[in-house]
Amino acid sequence: MAAFDSSKLSRISLRADKVNHFYGEGDSRNQVLFDNCIEIEAGQLVIMTGPSGSGKTTLLTLMGALRSIQSGRIELMGREISGLEGNDLVAARRNIGFIFQMHNLFDSLTALENVKMAMQFNRYPRSEMHRRGTEILELLGLGHRIDYKPKALSGGQRQRVAVARALVNRPKLILADEPTAALDKEASRIVVGLLKELTTQEGCSVIMVTHDSRILELADRIVNMVDGSIRSDVVLRDAVRICEFLRTVELFQHLTPTEITNIAEKMKRRRYEKNQIIIREGDQGGEFFLISDGLVDVRKADSNGQDKRLATLEAGKFFGERALLVDEPRNATCAAASDQVEVFALGKDDFKRAIDANPSFRDQIQSAYFARQ
Repeated sequence: MAAFDSSKLSRISLRADKVNHFYGEGDSRNQVLFDNCIEIEAGQLVIMTGPSGSGKTTLLTLMGALRSIQSGRIELMGREISGLEGNDLVAARRNIGFIFQMHNLFDSLTALENVKMAMQFNRYPRSEMHRRGTEILELLGLGHRIDYKPKALSGGQRQRVAVARALVNRPKLILADEPTAALDKEASRIVVGLLKELTTQEGCSVIMVTHDSRILELADRIVNMVDGSIRSDVVLRDAVRICEFLRTVELFQHLTPTEITNIAEKMKRRRYEKNQIIIREGDQGGEFFLISDGLVDVRKADSNGQDKRLATLEAGKFFGERALLVDEPRNATCAAASDQVEVFALGKDDFKRAIDANPSFRDQIQSAYFARQ
């Protein structure tokens, strides 16, 4: 991961950098997390997927300061939590709402009293606690069960009380582990809809471990973990946009949706100001570029050393492929020609894997390049 950009601090809710974790000691010591890095921006609903035992819950509990950080760094709202103890650790957790499969309700308290327990640390007046607690239970379809104790509630109802308890303080970060596992379709829709509303209206960030495909349509990002490592981290808005562009490019039209998606998830968004150089003639090529928005000038130095414009590329066009195909320096300079230019970049290794995996794709892209000469 690139060095942390302090200018992004105000909109980064959580940042994990090279997080490792181990269970056991001595000969039985077993590493379960490996160099995990992620940044979660305010207002994002992030779905974390992966097979059982891949480390999702362990990483989630580290992010929530429920486990001690052994290796790496985690920041919550710009504050590093590694090494925090006592009151400092409690204070850090107050910005987080936790939803876990085991709801851990107090059996001796009613649904409303369980929710009000979460508000006591914020010293709300009694009337405000009652109002807020009742309101959120009603939103979750439990208005007729506020005076019931957990043993008189179904499993799904108890889970919704746990959700209400986690959300009633409007935390800046919500960590949820399979929050809809015990819920039917309608209850899941209500819970996830409320989580999404918090992200869009209040800038809350939600990280949700789930296998529930019913809620993917509301996600902003999908993070996949395998064997203790984050294997992919896809911003869905960008991925969909890239796929739409790739499908309009002749070189990619023969690819299956899965192949296009695999390429799209590896492409990174970049922005450039007018006249800013994207690639420079003579440099070694390291990336392939697809224009998302704006105009890009292609220029080449003439015999007098002056740049001469060869072409202007618009949204949906690509450039930078030649140097990757033939392993030679860039043969032209490409620069932003409009006030704002947005491109998606694909690294050299990923580009080569994509074309080598499909001979017809490689032949087409080589033909397209030579047709430009």
